[in-house]
Amino acid sequence: MVEINKNKPVLVTGATGYVAGWLVKKLLEEGFTVHAAVRNPNNKDKVHHLDGIAGNTSGNIKYFQSDLLDDGSYAEAMEGCELVFHTASPFTSEFDDPQKELIEPAVKGTANVLNQANKTESVKRIVLTSSCAAIYSDATDVQKTANGSLTEEDWNTTSSLDYQPYSFSKTLAEKKAWEIHKKQSRWELVTINPSLVMGPPLNPKATTSESFSLLKQLGDGTFKMGAPKLGIGLVDVRDVADAHYKAGFTPKAHGRYITSAHNTNFVELGHALQPKYGDSYPVPTKALPKWILMLIGPYVNKNLTRRFIKNNVNVKWKADNSKIKNDLDIKFRPLRETMEDSFQVLIDNGII
Repeated sequence: MVEINKNKPVLVTGATGYVAGWLVKKLLEEGFTVHAAVRNPNNKDKVHHLDGIAGNTSGNIKYFQSDLLDDGSYAEAMEGCELVFHTASPFTSEFDDPQKELIEPAVKGTANVLNQANKTESVKRIVLTSSCAAIYSDATDVQKTANGSLTEEDWNTTSSLDYQPYSFSKTLAEKKAWEIHKKQSRWELVTINPSLVMGPPLNPKATTSESFSLLKQLGDGTFKMGAPKLGIGLVDVRDVADAHYKAGFTPKAHGRYITSAHNTNFVELGHALQPKYGDSYPVPTKALPKWILMLIGPYVNKNLTRRFIKNNVNVKWKADNSKIKNDLDIKFRPLRETMEDSFQVLIDNGII
């Protein structure tokens, strides 16, 4: 049980990120001084939206230049903070060298931040942005669970450098975090494990999120013949930010938290958009047959391997989110609200 002094500054790593932006907004609105650790504080395209929020709230924001792979680069930003939100981590499916572009930044970055916490006497709690990717690799993993539903007790055991390397990076990074945490007793570790994150970005011009690549495909005709019925979990970015905030300031928060609102699939995402946008955009409402995907998938996208298609298409995904609802009193937004708010941002910014 940890009580955080709300008069102390709060550190957010990767503060310009998709989830982090909404978390920083919440902290500023609550009057906190936010220590924003970013790679380039002088890149106005990346920070102007945060400056705008700070200017309209009672909170303050201070930028610190930090790099996941640079030992000691979080020292100044962490000084005096009791609470650290470590959100910075690569999220991409486009890479040439998964070891260098995914594994090393995720694992070394996590170790860098947590080892700095060991040297910073003020730190009492770290909230780490992990992922459901650290809990499962394929939707078929759900069928191997005791109750047909993923829980915080489950770990991803089937991803590797060669198969789903992003999931592998999240698994290794979270395991590294718990390993470092267990060797000390001064600060607590809480992890937030979101499924696929959707919802409006605060800075759409700087959005490189995989979620928005998918969202764009749902409206640009990529899936006009049908979408793969790919079993996934989905959660609103605003709810993920809220989960981080509550994980930081709820004294009894502990362990891992599956942060997923909806057990769904790509076809259902199209159905959620259909009522409002179906007349104007080619949103998919039918499923592409699995056998067609098995034939063409590997040629269309290197990540759509036959193994991936076999294990995820037409396979139901299910996770138990009762722990976060009970411990942190999280209320999740409806799927349609999340999808419509996300899609509208792409339209308003001429992205689609």
